Amino acid sequence: MRYAPGREVLYRNIDGPRLASVRPCRVVSDDDRGLLLWLARGSAVVIEVAEDGRGIRDMPFSEWTGLRTRLAADTWQGPGLLKFIPPDADHSVWLFRDDQGAFTGWYVNLEERAIRWDDGGVAGVDVIDQDLDLVVAPDRTWKWKDEDEFTERLAFPDHYWVHDAAAVRAEGLRVIKTIEAGDFPFDGTWTSYDPDPSWPVPTSLPPGWDRPAAPRV
Repeated sequence: MRYAPGREVLYRNIDGPRLASVRPCRVVSDDDRGLLLWLARGSAVVIEVAEDGRGIRDMPFSEWTGLRTRLAADTWQGPGLLKFIPPDADHSVWLFRDDQGAFTGWYVNLEERAIRWDDGGVAGVDVIDQDLDLVVAPDRTWKWKDEDEFTERLAFPDHYWVHDAAAVRAEGLRVIKTIEAGDFPFDGTWTSYDPDPSWPVPTSLPPGWDRPAAPRV
């Protein structure tokens, strides 16, 4: 399936059996290159937290695995950003900008490939975040991010949703070759993008945002 430009699509992060976060985005384009989404500043989001309000990064993973959690309403506070999801790939590429809208770099989010779903009134993509990431400067110098977090969580295979660490790192290495070559999408495409000013900022999530995760086959 493909999504029409301008449609609201939910980018949902699934941690094992649980919904970890939901971000409502607007479809910029959806074609053979992949799905391009816009996440606007001020968008209503939800994120998984412990019952005391702490997030997964506020404690050791060993503590997180034993806690009851809930989904808390929040707001996307950072500048708007683009999320590009290439087809049949285990990553997405985010284009960050500053408060003035100037491009500040790419972020490669290593994630189990997106599964699309469309319930008519609400649609989305479900991904499994694999934690290890790449931060890429405008000059295409890069560095790994969250290696310590990735290693810590791998020590808890009964609770962690990543089961093949070598495959995750191999995906990152494949993307690094694209970065260093300056190939799409690291060739300057979309670095000057401006969203359609008529798009409303979603201040609430649509009914069905918490539907079960799309099945993986």
